[in-house]
Amino acid sequence: MTDSGRLRSAASPEIRRMLLERRDPPRPVWKDELDRITQVDLAHVVMLAERRIVGAPTASALLAAITELRERDYEPLETRPAPRGLYLAYESHLIETLGDETGGVLQTGRSRNDLGVTCLQLALREPYRRLSEELGELGRVLLERAHEHREVLMPSYTHFQAAVPITYGHYLLGLAQTFERDARSLAQAGEGLERCPLGAGSIGGTTVPIDPARTAELLGFGEPVRNSVDAIATRDTALRMLSAAVVLGITLARAALDLLIWSSAEFALVTIPDGLVGSSSMMPQKRNAFVLEHVQGKSAAALGGLTAAASAMRGTPFTNSIAVGTEAMSHVMPALDATVDAVKILRLAYDGARPVPRAMTVRATRGLTHATATAEWLVRQGVPFRRAHHQVGEAALGVVEGRADSLGAALAAHGHAPAGDSADLRPEAVWRAAEFGGGPGPGSFRRCHEPLTLRWEDHRTRVVEETARWRDADERLRDAVAVVHGRTGNTAPAAGPEPEEDFRDEH
Repeated sequence: MTDSGRLRSAASPEIRRMLLERRDPPRPVWKDELDRITQVDLAHVVMLAERRIVGAPTASALLAAITELRERDYEPLETRPAPRGLYLAYESHLIETLGDETGGVLQTGRSRNDLGVTCLQLALREPYRRLSEELGELGRVLLERAHEHREVLMPSYTHFQAAVPITYGHYLLGLAQTFERDARSLAQAGEGLERCPLGAGSIGGTTVPIDPARTAELLGFGEPVRNSVDAIATRDTALRMLSAAVVLGITLARAALDLLIWSSAEFALVTIPDGLVGSSSMMPQKRNAFVLEHVQGKSAAALGGLTAAASAMRGTPFTNSIAVGTEAMSHVMPALDATVDAVKILRLAYDGARPVPRAMTVRATRGLTHATATAEWLVRQGVPFRRAHHQVGEAALGVVEGRADSLGAALAAHGHAPAGDSADLRPEAVWRAAEFGGGPGPGSFRRCHEPLTLRWEDHRTRVVEETARWRDADERLRDAVAVVHGRTGNTAPAAGPEPEEDFRDEH
């Protein structure tokens, strides 16, 4: 509803796209899989030609046929049966089109095993990039809002009870610091994406004199296969990414719950704009921050995915396994995609949420959040802390029961009042004085905010550089394909023996 009476605007376009509108995949999943298979094949054929393992005419014909399939979005394969899997259906098409002498050499020095895990590594790049980018944006929003609201007094809560005075900016800065560690954990898991498994074969490498470093370079990996058993048997990069997403998801859910509670009428400490809430189809007075409930649900997907994937992998031998490479990995992409959405929704929520300073100040005062600072004042006057704690506790009881208007008045009645019930002990002053132990004081805030800003900038820079490196590899692959294909200028397989040409010095 664009105008429910209670709400004057509909959900924001981003929220509608993520949560409310039907999201059909832009193209069949199998075509995305073929994109990765053919990308690997192009690199593999280029390498085979450069190593003179396959002659130039054969390589040229294969490259042309593969490129044509990509340009036609695999239309010739749409109605082709695949009783033994997608790859074999695709390879059979090449053999039928080009003949066995040409199409049949594609698997030279390679197996479906190392092809499959290499395609997984390529597939993981996209959710890794999206999650890294969304985390960077969440960090940016939290830092900006933290600085903006660094002097907005609010009560902190422990056990759902008002505890000590902090600021809304201090709270947001705490989230920004926690999420930055999550971003570093994700980056550490993403280091596994640097390893290229291509060349490991079925699990024992190959006797064909291939060049794994060259295919790794053409595909944008940082290093070639080092151990064939490790390359084929493991999927630890996917598990580590899920593990990082699980820890991230816990923080996402907790941060969403805080906004849900604080934006309720019972607390009314924060307002959330109409574009991030919804009304009810039956109850016209409702203003539901439903997007935050989606954060809670979507952030749990990684936990479910990790549990399912790890359970499928346990009890399998350390080698190629359907349970590991297929069944376990089927849970990875949906879990990571849901985590990306959860991060994005939370970023929109905290970007749009606004504190209600008056309500926060009232709650901080009525919640007697300055009680601890009052006890600490007594300690500085020479009172042992446990005695001071008891005296302030008695004073707090007097305020709660209506026998005193303030802690100072209640303490004074027992001869323990700070001089003149000093204004320095009011919540507005207490947070400013909390400069120690990472408190909300201005100096302490600055000491946290400035280096944290630099760390988040480093994170965003790293993501840009990684993405650029993968994009550059795509360009190198296109150039290498053009060089090999340009040697013959035709796509037909040559009859008889093929001349050997040395491409090795051209990369």
